Amino acid sequence: MKDDRSVSCPIIWRRDWTPWLFSFGTTRPAGLDFTPGQFVRIAMPTTDGEPVWRAYSIASSPAAEELEFYSIVVPDGPFTQPLSRSRVGDRVLVDPTVYGFLRTDRFTAARHLWLLATGTGIAPFLSMLADEAVWRRFERIVVVHSVRRPVELAYRDLLETRAARAPFDGCRLDYRPTLTAEHEIGSLEGRITDLLVDGRLERSVGIDLSPDDSRLMLCGNPSMIKQMRVLLGASGFAPVRRDTPGHYISENFW
Repeated sequence: MKDDRSVSCPIIWRRDWTPWLFSFGTTRPAGLDFTPGQFVRIAMPTTDGEPVWRAYSIASSPAAEELEFYSIVVPDGPFTQPLSRSRVGDRVLVDPTVYGFLRTDRFTAARHLWLLATGTGIAPFLSMLADEAVWRRFERIVVVHSVRRPVELAYRDLLETRAARAPFDGCRLDYRPTLTAEHEIGSLEGRITDLLVDGRLERSVGIDLSPDDSRLMLCGNPSMIKQMRVLLGASGFAPVRRDTPGHYISENFW
């Protein structure tokens, strides 16, 4: 059955980070408004059978004229394989309905915002960091991006530039690339959960994680998120619920 809400949008640019990681931009359907951290469903057009829909976080600014997405290529994936072969001028279907509760406006006031991502889970945080309203809410923003190898640190240049020179006054960004399979001078080594347990993450930034001062967002590997929930709960952090304030929000990236 055809999704009557879908809009056919051309791909207007593409960047390949590795053979298995790439970003691309499409035109933005008229009337599509979103809050940084939210996602839409996209699909490849098909002439036979139903399109395969997948949820993709929007990586672009809510003020941008385009939509930006960041994708991994899943071996034999029914969606990412044809998507990985797409080029500028090809089209994708975009359902303009937005979803998701990974939004900073769900937090009560705090001094520090921690954005913890694995792999392509960095995408929604890129949208947040392009939004002035997010920078105005906090004194410090800490971005932790965990990948296996340095080559997988997509958007590193952008994040390092913003850490060196914040785009908006009133807030400082700390960027901590984290590697789990290779060594690199200047990057942390180990899983995010291990870095939290042994204190290396907090020491590297110079601030403590506390329920009073800190709000956290977790996005990426379900295993990381499951372990982080246990660790945060043991330290007095509570998840944000639909009608209940809390200290952290999490979203699995598959």
